[in-house]
Amino acid sequence: MNKVSDYFGRDVFGDGVMRERLPHDTYKQLQKTIKQGKHLEIGVANIVANAMKDWAIEKGATHFTHWFQPMTGITAEKHDSFVTPDGSGRVIMEFSGKELIQGEPDASSFPSGGLRATFEARGYTAWDATSYAFIKDGVLCIPTAFCSYGGHALDKKTPLLRSMETLNRQALRVLRLFGNEDVSRVDVTVGAEQEYFLIDKSAFEARKDLIYSGRTLIGARAPKGQELSDHYFGAIKPRVQAFMTELDEALWRLGIPAKTEHNEVAPAQHELAPVFETANIAADHNQLTMELMQKIARKHNMVCLLHEKPFAGVNGSGKHNNWALATDTGINLLYPGDTPAENAQFLLFLCAVIKAVDDYQDILRVSVASAGNDHRLGAQEAPPAIVSIFLGTELTDILHAIETDTPYGGKEKELLRVGVHTLPKFPKDTTDRNRTSPFAFTGNKFEFRMLGSSDSVSEANVVLNTSVAEELRQFADELESAADLESALHSLIKRVISEHKRIIFNGNGYDEAWLFDAEKRGLLNLRTTPDCLPYLVKEKNVDLFTRHRVYSEAELHARYEILTENYCKMIGIESLTMLDMVNKDILPSVAKFTGELSDEALAKKALLPSADCRYEETVVRELSELTGAIYAKKTELEELIAAESDCADSTATAVFCKEKLIPCMTELRILIDETETKTDASYWPYPSYGETLFSVK
Repeated sequence: MNKVSDYFGRDVFGDGVMRERLPHDTYKQLQKTIKQGKHLEIGVANIVANAMKDWAIEKGATHFTHWFQPMTGITAEKHDSFVTPDGSGRVIMEFSGKELIQGEPDASSFPSGGLRATFEARGYTAWDATSYAFIKDGVLCIPTAFCSYGGHALDKKTPLLRSMETLNRQALRVLRLFGNEDVSRVDVTVGAEQEYFLIDKSAFEARKDLIYSGRTLIGARAPKGQELSDHYFGAIKPRVQAFMTELDEALWRLGIPAKTEHNEVAPAQHELAPVFETANIAADHNQLTMELMQKIARKHNMVCLLHEKPFAGVNGSGKHNNWALATDTGINLLYPGDTPAENAQFLLFLCAVIKAVDDYQDILRVSVASAGNDHRLGAQEAPPAIVSIFLGTELTDILHAIETDTPYGGKEKELLRVGVHTLPKFPKDTTDRNRTSPFAFTGNKFEFRMLGSSDSVSEANVVLNTSVAEELRQFADELESAADLESALHSLIKRVISEHKRIIFNGNGYDEAWLFDAEKRGLLNLRTTPDCLPYLVKEKNVDLFTRHRVYSEAELHARYEILTENYCKMIGIESLTMLDMVNKDILPSVAKFTGELSDEALAKKALLPSADCRYEETVVRELSELTGAIYAKKTELEELIAAESDCADSTATAVFCKEKLIPCMTELRILIDETETKTDASYWPYPSYGETLFSVK
């Protein structure tokens, strides 16, 4: 068996391959494009394209594609062959610099939120040179951004790249204040921990709800769930381990640094975590990871579920977004450091994050909003819908001492002033982790735990990057004009702590008391997607994104429409699926069971008039009452679905879904799940929770 080091990144046109295959001058020009954003001349692009084509053909590729991430939540690709007729009945294999740099896929069928009409089909893809090309399924894939004919972003990558650039600019301004002249770039680094479920393919294919909506719309709880915590970090089943082994190899060949894998808390739930990478590359790699998980699971006769809450009553699946800032000189700006000067710099960046999360808690919540995540947030170890920051006791105490000009209770009983010797060294790990916190400091990074498992990490990081960039901009404006930097720095940090400490919460996010405390603090509790989406187009948020040129106002309104429509469509699919299951399978199956049970009781009475038929009569009576209630409730659901078309617009439809459709579906599910517990298993039309969750032996 080959060593991992021998094949890691083998299917990537990475730095090593470029050094080997490109002329030295071409390589240098390309590196300027990658590292400094310099324009790539067409002559240089032609040389790069030819080398890339030769490398891909040697690996068996016959086609190339611009691989992009439209607003569908998945990736998109259109394959073009390298084949070009030579005029003599034969072909040559060609790939030009123009084809490398720019593509023109049909954009008419991708979500645009009204940015263009359906008949306006032209769209463009543009090469993201910072994310290496790779080979997947025999096709050369070129990571690209995707925009409309008018230049509007139609994807998730373009805003992410813009947000990274604006954060870089503002972070450099702050670093210059501390004398860091050697730093030429600040990058956002992201590590996306991916949770998922694996169930047997046969169980999946027997459930319409999983097929159509990705989650179970009905299902009585199994006698055993996650109560014993015996699945968490438990021995990995051979079948799952075989899947993980093949997945690791596939990821490593693509240069994706998969690091950690283990069983998660819920039965059939697992997690994969990679090493940190630059944000746009991490986003690309996470999309590939999800795609490969689903593809490889099928090869092992399993199905990978990426829905945020595929099963009620057990943990849902999230995607923990570990976010940090790193300089091109190798400094993590969220590491407290070993000297007071480093501490002062750390404190300023820390305060920028605290202020950003407080000022823009609304759009952070929007960035993780979806119909699926609404089911997950606030239950079974998922953080609540209230955005708050966990800092831990010691760091919180230090901030309090600075704010109040009181002695810090650590080893140095002195007043703390930023930038002087009395500021203590911060230990890296001084507190336990808080799994109920939406946004937790973990020693040298922040872990944003609210993302859903099927989410792209791009949207959350766009908000984080842009909001922190805005706070750094404000800080730099104030400090650059200060007569006494140290005094101004101390005053600024004191003020930020005082004005934004409400967002810091180190307690139990599941405690009922936190709901009241958060409300008193003025924090938002946006429980559902329709509750939070309108905040995306609030004036202060439009100002934020347009000031930093991350989104135009038109792009923001388009995204609002897309997210709202997606929510409505998802609830629509779920409601129609539920009706299909009730009408075609559940009611007929239960009616058949009760009919045969009734006939059995009559037969027993005919043979023996004194026969004890309490079981048959009780079950028939209970199921008859339940099926009557199910019929009434499903009729109500049908009427609501018909009434949905009367809503004035997508916003009204989303509110209708939240206030009418979902409560009706919830009530219908309660009746169905009770019916399942009283019905002979051989008559029930779908695999039970127990059969599904424990289907992988």
